[in-house]
Amino acid sequence: MKRRTIIFILLGSLLISSCKSKGNLVPVEEPLLNTPKIEEKVENETIDLNSKSRSYAVMINNASPARRLQSGLQDAYLIYEIIVESGITRYMALFMDAETERIGSIRSARHYFLDYAIENDAIYVHHGQSPQAQKDFNKLGLTRIAVGEPKTGWRENEHNVDWEHKLFTNIKNIEKGLSNKRTERNGELLLNYSEDAIDLSKIEGAKKANKVEVEYSSAVSNSYEYDSKTERYKRFINGSSHKDYITNKQYTFKNIIVVKIGNSLIKGDTKGRQELFNIGEKDGYYITNGYAVPIKAIKSSRTAKTVYKYLNGEEIVVSNGNTFIQIQPLSKKLNIED
Repeated sequence: MKRRTIIFILLGSLLISSCKSKGNLVPVEEPLLNTPKIEEKVENETIDLNSKSRSYAVMINNASPARRLQSGLQDAYLIYEIIVESGITRYMALFMDAETERIGSIRSARHYFLDYAIENDAIYVHHGQSPQAQKDFNKLGLTRIAVGEPKTGWRENEHNVDWEHKLFTNIKNIEKGLSNKRTERNGELLLNYSEDAIDLSKIEGAKKANKVEVEYSSAVSNSYEYDSKTERYKRFINGSSHKDYITNKQYTFKNIIVVKIGNSLIKGDTKGRQELFNIGEKDGYYITNGYAVPIKAIKSSRTAKTVYKYLNGEEIVVSNGNTFIQIQPLSKKLNIED
């Protein structure tokens, strides 16, 4: 027994001596020095191009006090941003075949957002509405779900913000408001998507776009920075990273479309609500994979699909991934830099 003990002690001493000759003791779970480093693979969100589901077009609050509470936007395959009253903006985020567990906060309808819900054959999701939107609901034949407590949404009263910034929903709650509404989409998706990488560098008017700034007002200015590693654009608002409240991750987008459209105060509206002049041919840019090209956005009526074309008249093809459409006021600054 003593002999066996002595052997174990000698073996232990040899092991310790061996480790000391190479430096401090190394925990067993650490990799060997020659083990290659495996970098985490970044996956781009893609759209199921075979899906026939109708999307949910959800009105999202972008007032400054509510912005830090925003969540779920990374799951949206398409987002529109448009000016509303007092120089602030509002988002309409489209979700298709998603299972997002927290979306919001939810805000009210503005009549020109209805145009973009209809062109996507989407079910419009909102809480409250302007008088102009109220008149247009039936006039335009809009399918919609009004979010309210407790069936289709909930309020998070623990946040130190005003009451109107506290309403949230999720996909399961939205589905509770479906009733007998049609859930299969009529027609194709708004944009043409490519499974192959899009190279804009050879398109007429192309320029490098590693930094993009899209101004809306003195209160809201968005910017993007291209990450060549992930091939996506990181989003910023007023110089700060635009992050999800739940995940704390910065929002990123594969495609950016900017369209310059005029707007003005609605005559006689005491709340400062806006009119949007979005019918006709408008100038803009399509941005993806580090390049931007000038485009034309053509919308023949409020219910017609917007058609985005290169300057040679061909319809644009976008990278398969999420897209942010910036409907920018005509007079505001757009900077696209290398």
